[in-house]
Amino acid sequence: MTKIISYNVNGIRAALKKGWIDWVKAVNPDIVCLQEIKAEQGQLDLKLFEDAGFKYHFWHSAQKKGYSGVAILSKKQPDHVEVGCGISRYDDEGRILRADYGDFSVMSLYMPSGTSGELRQEFKYVCMDDFQKYIDGLKKQRPNLVISGDWNICHKPIDIHNPVSNAKSSGFLPPEREWIGKFMDSGFIDSFRYFNAEPHNYTWWSQRFNSRSKNLGWRIDYHMVSAPLEKALERAAILPEAVHSDHCPILVELAI
Repeated sequence: MTKIISYNVNGIRAALKKGWIDWVKAVNPDIVCLQEIKAEQGQLDLKLFEDAGFKYHFWHSAQKKGYSGVAILSKKQPDHVEVGCGISRYDDEGRILRADYGDFSVMSLYMPSGTSGELRQEFKYVCMDDFQKYIDGLKKQRPNLVISGDWNICHKPIDIHNPVSNAKSSGFLPPEREWIGKFMDSGFIDSFRYFNAEPHNYTWWSQRFNSRSKNLGWRIDYHMVSAPLEKALERAAILPEAVHSDHCPILVELAI
C-alpha cells in the first residue's frame, strides 16, 4: 500500500511553527506532495524532514523569493525526479515536480490562481491548456500517474459553499470548470469523488468572515489518478482537522 498526502501549506516555515512535523509523523504517509512552500532549501532545517522518516526530499522553489514552490517528501528513493515541465514561465514559479518509482509516478502540482486580476487569470488559462498538452504527452511514457496538488479550480457546485454567489469568481468560472472536467475525461479520476459523493467537503477556506469555522469552503485540492490505476484505488479522504494552513491536506491510498 502507498499512502500519499497532498498539502498546500501556505508557507512551510509557518506550518512547521504550527506543529506540522508532529502531524505528519502521526499520519505516517509514504509520500508527501507540498505546494506553496514559499521557501528555498537553504532556509530550512532539512534534518527535520529526514528525522520524520522522509530520507528523500526534493524541492522546486520559485525564482521569486517567498512565493509559490512545490516539494515532494518520500520514504522511498525514486528512480528519477523531474523538476519542472520544461516551460520556463511555469518552472520559474516552481509549479511542477515529479518523482518516478518504477512504472508509477507522483506529481506535485500548484496551478496558478487568477484571483489577483485579469492578467493572472489569462496566465492561468494559458497554463491550463499547456498543462493538458504536457500531460497528454507524459502519459504516453508514464501512464500510471498521480497528480496531487492545488488545482485552484472547483469542478462542480457541490465543491463550493455558495455556487450562485461565486459564479463569477476565479476558481469557479465556467471555462475553468469545463477545463477540469475535460481533463478528467482525458483519462483521470477525481479520487475523492470516486469514494465520496457527499456535499460540504472542502479543502480551502478564506481567512475572512470565520469561513473555516462555518465550513464556507472550496474544494480545490485533488489527487487526480490516471485511469490505469483505478483498480489500485483503496481510499481517498480530506483531512480538515489539520490546521497548519488555509488549506487542509488530502489523502489517497493505492494498492501499489
